[in-house]
Amino acid sequence: MAQCEQLTSPVDAVIGRMRAVAVDLPTRDGVAVFNRVYLAVTEAVDRGIDAGLFPDARAAITLDVRFAERYLAAVDAAEAGQRPPACWRPLFQYRRHPGVRPLQFALAGINAHIGHDLALAVVDTCRTLGCEPVELEDEFDRVGDLLVALEERIREDLMPGPDLLQIADPLTHLLGSWSLERARDATWAAARALWALRRLPDLAEEFTERLDAAVGFASRMLLTPLPD
Repeated sequence: MAQCEQLTSPVDAVIGRMRAVAVDLPTRDGVAVFNRVYLAVTEAVDRGIDAGLFPDARAAITLDVRFAERYLAAVDAAEAGQRPPACWRPLFQYRRHPGVRPLQFALAGINAHIGHDLALAVVDTCRTLGCEPVELEDEFDRVGDLLVALEERIREDLMPGPDLLQIADPLTHLLGSWSLERARDATWAAARALWALRRLPDLAEEFTERLDAAVGFASRMLLTPLPD
């Protein structure tokens, strides 16, 4: 586990790392597509912190950094030839597949990061700050609101034109099966459950593994290659 001083490093540090990831990847690469989305979210959170939009700036910074570090750790693992968490594996496996559209890459990354990483980041933040999950709910909700707004923009920017989205279009059906708001609600419940299980390490580990696998399965479905 990283040391406390690393966990509370400035948001600027993780923004810098995401920008470095972007420089090294082709634009069409699936990880690059998600990285652009996540960089925009993190920059928005940073602006919100600077503007005083978060009631507890220290909690917001810690949650944001712990959250980002889990994605960056997955990138580092993949680059080192290691296996990232199950929730991230589909994105790294299909990142160059010609039949997967940019919107699918973006949503699969959001699904992995929200569905798995955010729950663990809440628990990590509670341990770092010595608080209960309920004390982070305002920060969690404000980050979630930014994500929902960004998801709407992503769908507008990356969705094919209206002529391609007939009712029978496979992408229409695929995207209709996933909701960020539902994923966010499930993540908050998972974080609370993990916190309740913190004194039962075997059960906590099993719960985390099952969560990881379930989120990975959903990401794999979102990355189903589609016909042109």
